[in-house]
Amino acid sequence: MNLLVETAIESGLRWGELAELRPRDLDFRTGVLTVSRVVVELCPRFHPEGHRFLIKQYPKDREHRRLRLGAGIVAKINAHIAEHGLGDDDLLFAMPELPARSAVRAVADPATLGLTSPNESGRRYRHGTLSAYAAGRCRCEHCRGAYASYRAQRRAAGRDQPRHPRVAQTDGHIPRWWFRLRIWLPAVEAAQLPTSTTVHGLRHAHASWLLAGGADLQVVKERLGHSSIVTTQKYLGTLDEIDQTAIDALSRIRNRGKKPDGPGRRRSA
Repeated sequence: MNLLVETAIESGLRWGELAELRPRDLDFRTGVLTVSRVVVELCPRFHPEGHRFLIKQYPKDREHRRLRLGAGIVAKINAHIAEHGLGDDDLLFAMPELPARSAVRAVADPATLGLTSPNESGRRYRHGTLSAYAAGRCRCEHCRGAYASYRAQRRAAGRDQPRHPRVAQTDGHIPRWWFRLRIWLPAVEAAQLPTSTTVHGLRHAHASWLLAGGADLQVVKERLGHSSIVTTQKYLGTLDEIDQTAIDALSRIRNRGKKPDGPGRRRSA
């Protein structure tokens, strides 16, 4: 999952493109990645064959696109493929095998778990309590466990209708909701990032960093697969230093033909 996130921010791919990547899409000699498919998660009744995932042969703009990845991330992907023995047509990032759900839940002592991050009101709550889950909006393992135990007790007492646990129905693709709840949100909590931080934000960061580094706007547009350059231009507003970059460029042009003052050269008035 770490490699999935690294690939997302290094490539700027959309989730559906990232989840459908396969080893044959990457030329390891040149580092060129070809994006030719996207996977869409559907309600089974809307799927032609009643499944959950539908693979479309074209991404959002209906055109294949190619982008180059850095040597570092290419080496990590190559090592990942070798470690897991992936074939050319296997999913690069597949749903992991999950352990069977246990009816017995070990509950940690809340006194040993520390406090949550401050909520909107600046209040903090002890992990592993209902207050941390409801008022503190914490979704760590301990707070979710406390809330799950509370709901189980209510159902056992006949106060709530039992609800079947949500199961990840997958053909190997990683469901977006599962990744967000089981991987992304716990990582955001551990890193003490705002809960508004999203997986799609990695794509925005990729575009903003390219532009901040001086990449051409048209190149960024083609790399991200935008159908209009107007969409790409929106990322310019996220760069605080963009005006200074323009001033520096203008200064370089003005001074291009000027010679530096030497020891014996007199300055003109």
